Amino acid sequence: MQTTYKVVAMMILASVAAGCGGGAEPPVAKQVAHEMTIHGDTRTDDYYWLREREDPEVIAYLEAENAYTEAALDHVSGLRTELFEEMKGRIKEDESSAPYELRGYWYYDRYRPGGEYEVVCRRRGSMDGPEEIMLDGDALSEGHDYFAMRGAEVSPDNRLLIYGTDTVGRRFYTLRVKNLETGELLPDVIPDVTGNVEWAMDNRTLFYSRQDPETLRTYQIWRHELGTDPADDVLVFTEEDDTFGCWVWRTKSDEYLVISSSQTLSTESRLLAADDPTGEFRVFQPRQRDLEYHIEHHGDRFLVHTNLHATNFRLMDCPEDKTWLAHWREVEPHRQDVLLEDVDVFTDFLVLTERRNGLSHLRVMDLRSGESHDLDFGEPTWSAWSAYNPQMDTRTLRYGYSSLTTPRSTYAYDMTTRERELVKQQEVLGGFDPADYQAEYLHATARDGTPVPISLVYRKGLARDGKAPLLLYAYGSYGYSRDADFRSTRLSLLDRGFVYAIAHVRGGQEMGRQWYEDGKLLKKMNTFTDFIDCGEHLVAEGYTSRDKLFAAGGSAGGLLVGVVVNEAPDLWRGAVAAVPFVDVITTMLDDTIPLTTGEYDEWGNPHDKTYYDYMLSYSPYDNVRAQDYPSLLVTAGLHDSQVQYWEPAKWVAKMRAEKTDDNRLLLRTNMDAGHGGQSGRYRSLEETALEFAFCLDLAGVR
Repeated sequence: MQTTYKVVAMMILASVAAGCGGGAEPPVAKQVAHEMTIHGDTRTDDYYWLREREDPEVIAYLEAENAYTEAALDHVSGLRTELFEEMKGRIKEDESSAPYELRGYWYYDRYRPGGEYEVVCRRRGSMDGPEEIMLDGDALSEGHDYFAMRGAEVSPDNRLLIYGTDTVGRRFYTLRVKNLETGELLPDVIPDVTGNVEWAMDNRTLFYSRQDPETLRTYQIWRHELGTDPADDVLVFTEEDDTFGCWVWRTKSDEYLVISSSQTLSTESRLLAADDPTGEFRVFQPRQRDLEYHIEHHGDRFLVHTNLHATNFRLMDCPEDKTWLAHWREVEPHRQDVLLEDVDVFTDFLVLTERRNGLSHLRVMDLRSGESHDLDFGEPTWSAWSAYNPQMDTRTLRYGYSSLTTPRSTYAYDMTTRERELVKQQEVLGGFDPADYQAEYLHATARDGTPVPISLVYRKGLARDGKAPLLLYAYGSYGYSRDADFRSTRLSLLDRGFVYAIAHVRGGQEMGRQWYEDGKLLKKMNTFTDFIDCGEHLVAEGYTSRDKLFAAGGSAGGLLVGVVVNEAPDLWRGAVAAVPFVDVITTMLDDTIPLTTGEYDEWGNPHDKTYYDYMLSYSPYDNVRAQDYPSLLVTAGLHDSQVQYWEPAKWVAKMRAEKTDDNRLLLRTNMDAGHGGQSGRYRSLEETALEFAFCLDLAGVR
């Protein structure tokens, strides 16, 4: 790597250690010009050198930034500890999940007091049976700074368990197989895979997916037979199109194995009888541009959830042996005002997850009578979903529900009698009473006249006089709808007088598929201006004021934060950008790093000048300029496989060189984690406490 200046990292670390505290000077990144020319335009990147992950100078610089952040926030160290203990104190230490039944066993996860990771368990016959511990996350995590489990699939005969573990945070898992009868681990160990795995019905054959080691695109499906050397595993499918990813799964009926390939605008499925694992997969319906479909097996037919001539999707079916498009018949028609998001299949019922007026709904269809009905939730804003329902031949639906004031709950709903039973609700300790809080669902008018929904919550007694601090959050990309749900950590803000709000901006699908289409590619600016307009509306309505308004978002939501602090810097008192995607052009021009080629249909391909110019107009890193910025807390993960750590690091370095104010600009890189931050249910609270303390301090609230 070319070097022209020495990093002052060690000097900064020394000054912090010497007791400079909040008066420590921020780290200074060296400037090494790196020029990139495309479409006749030359961009100079002075901080490109921060990409060198293995360079000790880069690590020293990141550590210096971390030391500076700790020094700058030393005066709120007590508040951070208080927040951490407060949030931890609301968690029931031996919390467990709602159990579900499958093949004669009841499965659930639980935590032990003081434990960081789940213990995966089952009981035979009923929840009164003796407990079998299948996986002990606390034991498996010993000796690792980071730990995650994925997979945990029990074989159809209930004897074996396949699971994957990641101890780095870059989402490369190692698969292992456990004999649940003896407790022994089989010699089969398959490293460096995605964690997506499925059993065939013979109880000895596994299918799993691999990712490209450089781009991390999931592009291969492999077959492994227990007792054989993984080096001899059979490659059964390779996704050659580098804009697609693939995964493997088994239908709810247990009749078919499915390989699904997908990208933003197209999907394709392949079928194989689940009891014939060495057979050949056949294509269900060949991929077509702009054709999305998702399948599930039901009796002698397949149900097809598709956007075929249906912007908001519709439901169709076809015979088992005639699956190509010409044989699809309509079951549930397309509606302009309702997005059909998902379909859960039962022998005598279908459960449709629909989105209307920005909110999720569950509609039950009785296949015997042809009648349908909605579930009623009775709050102004909420989140509802069909929970894990592995059994088809039942009239009981497990569904999940949460709102800004109602903790996460699981219900058992009799689809015939329409009676419901609360199976499990998250316990919130510390005297929480939902009656103390008020949720609202309102709309801001965007600058083009479009109503944009906002969900918000506050402690009752709020005076709309503009004096309350408010944290406004949004995501707004990939069609991901950010529903109003409950977080016990959020109570630490609400109880100190904060309002918490979610802006359901374009780029999600809250208002239907067109809401997504109007917030991507050459309409992406709608996402950012919607957020700004929501902030302006909340100020105008007296929920807060410009000197008490905070912005927050992560990943693609961090991109949003990056844009709005460039475009409306005087609107925000402060902002939190978590693992933010802020160097849009450089990333999307580099097809050697993860999540580039597969996202051209989301952001655009900058090799096309039209998209290059448009992306350049909002890319936060490219639009940093000499102006006052609000105070900013930016986070990164050294092992992040989705947004590489250097994006937030470069962005902070450039802002520090350009900005004209004395407001705080802090970067904290988790040196032991990836995109999801710190692992463990307690340790992750430390990051939340940091973010909350940053906002509370700026708002003058303790």
